[in-house]
Amino acid sequence: MGWIIALIVGGVAGWLASMVMNRDASMGIFWNIVVGCIGSVLGNLIAQPLLGVGGSVQEFSLTGLIIAIVGAVVLLGIVNLVQRGRVR
Repeated sequence: MGWIIALIVGGVAGWLASMVMNRDASMGIFWNIVVGCIGSVLGNLIAQPLLGVGGSVQEFSLTGLIIAIVGAVVLLGIVNLVQRGRVR
């Protein structure tokens, strides 16, 4: 049951982060879930040492969702920087 919650929270976090970064039109539900789950891990890596706060994507909490969104925004920012340097 925890992985289902992780997918739902990851999808919501990825979707909100893609809206913040204006990438919503280019991402589907699969990539929203991937970005949200990876962003949650990245957000926890950032928040744990700096704030002493961590959240789990497997247990829904507002703190965990905010950390996942922040991590997903950071991840999409890194992707934007990498893609900007690439010749199309």
